[in-house]
Amino acid sequence: MDEWLIDSDRLSLERKSVLPGEGFFRPDDVQQAQREQEAAESLAGAETVVVADPDADGLACVALVRAAHGEAALVPASPHDLERRLAWVAEYLETDADVYVCDLCPDRESDLAALPNLAERAGSVRWFDHHQWNDDLAALVEESGVDLVVGESDEECSADVALRELDAEFDDVLVDLVAATRDHDLWIRDDPRSDDLADFSHWSEPEEYLEVVTEHGADLSPAAQDFLAERRVEKEALIEKAVERAQLREVGPWTVGVTYGRCSQNEVAEALREQGADAAVIVKPAGSASLRGTEGFERCHEVAEQVNGGGHPRAAGCKPDVYDDMLDYAHHWTTRGAVAKQAIVDGFRRLDWENEDATEEAVDGLDDSDQ
Repeated sequence: MDEWLIDSDRLSLERKSVLPGEGFFRPDDVQQAQREQEAAESLAGAETVVVADPDADGLACVALVRAAHGEAALVPASPHDLERRLAWVAEYLETDADVYVCDLCPDRESDLAALPNLAERAGSVRWFDHHQWNDDLAALVEESGVDLVVGESDEECSADVALRELDAEFDDVLVDLVAATRDHDLWIRDDPRSDDLADFSHWSEPEEYLEVVTEHGADLSPAAQDFLAERRVEKEALIEKAVERAQLREVGPWTVGVTYGRCSQNEVAEALREQGADAAVIVKPAGSASLRGTEGFERCHEVAEQVNGGGHPRAAGCKPDVYDDMLDYAHHWTTRGAVAKQAIVDGFRRLDWENEDATEEAVDGLDDSDQ
């Protein structure tokens, strides 16, 4: 296949909005072999290792661990490749090295297959997270000898947990970084700097992000700000495309905004909220989807769990199991995610909303003396 066919830079905005990035079209085995080699090189000689989601929350945890230990190797991982990343660490880890797993939640038992070997090889394994955990999976982690600490998902981000649990004194720059990270990760949106952190972690390499925030905290450097300003021109245009495609659907007692596109999901979800959506579903060209809630809908994780995912009450992710071959992906792109959208909307329909309505009506019917 000619390289220019997957070159995003040559695509019009409309086509870029409906197609996945270049990495999607590169064979997984080639990419994984390269990433495994990078992980092995990072782990060689490391006394402290962090396996973390390379978003703003996960990387804030890495910054805290490095501040506490002086240095730490990073092995980036997403929820979808947690099993593979833990296996690499178990294989290449220096004996008795300390391991931290941050901002990651297993979806299934197989994600934890390498954990017993990892725990046996490591000096210690600590796991900091704030997602909604399955009790059985949490028990498996703890039975492996791992110190698991899961914060309240609607109050803390994973960096809050790391800040609290690490035995170290942190300077004000990192404490402030954690607060700004929480503002974005929990979708509070009171601190305008938090969107900068989210965008910079998404567009920059993890080590570049860590270098900047370790020195500057949430007040990014002028060079980083210039970088963001340049990238945001296209970002805003892609957001506009996704919002234009959106449809509002009535599902039980909720209005659900559903759209498709390569875009920044939080800003799209906010636009749909302003249009009256209680929840937003943003299906991506690569097949995954982001779910965002509001005060009127705090069950995103329940929907995501039905379609190969998980997360928080107001923010979750998933990848519906609806892609068997490239023809399915071709259909996905040309129909703007029709099958994936339907699978997720069906997840909303399967929620027990009738009992929810009954409970709310009962509470609303109480007078002040009854309460």
